[in-house]
Amino acid sequence: MNPDAPDDLAAEWNPFDEEKAPPQSVTVFGIELRVGDRVRLWPQKTADIMDLALTGKIAVIEAIEQDFEDQIQFAVVLDDDPGREFGMMRQPGHRFFFGAEEIEPCIEDTAT
Repeated sequence: MNPDAPDDLAAEWNPFDEEKAPPQSVTVFGIELRVGDRVRLWPQKTADIMDLALTGKIAVIEAIEQDFEDQIQFAVVLDDDPGREFGMMRQPGHRFFFGAEEIEPCIEDTAT
């Protein structure tokens, strides 16, 4: 620590004061994704069993979030989660976070 630096310099900066609104949509594979859209999960980090268990699952985007380094994360809730309503209420254990490179937009066939 620099003894010549003002003591209150660190107290003046608060990263939460710089809070900016997360993006309303993000384009993935040329398709604009928003909250409520369905995606297929393709975890890139297979470090644990949850990554393997979620591979290929369909989920709904519950939120699009952006960290202090401008990295985008999609908070998703699994379609087949029996506790899905807890994920939509932002309860732990029912929301999972993925980057844009780990999701694939689900194109719903509306022509019947």
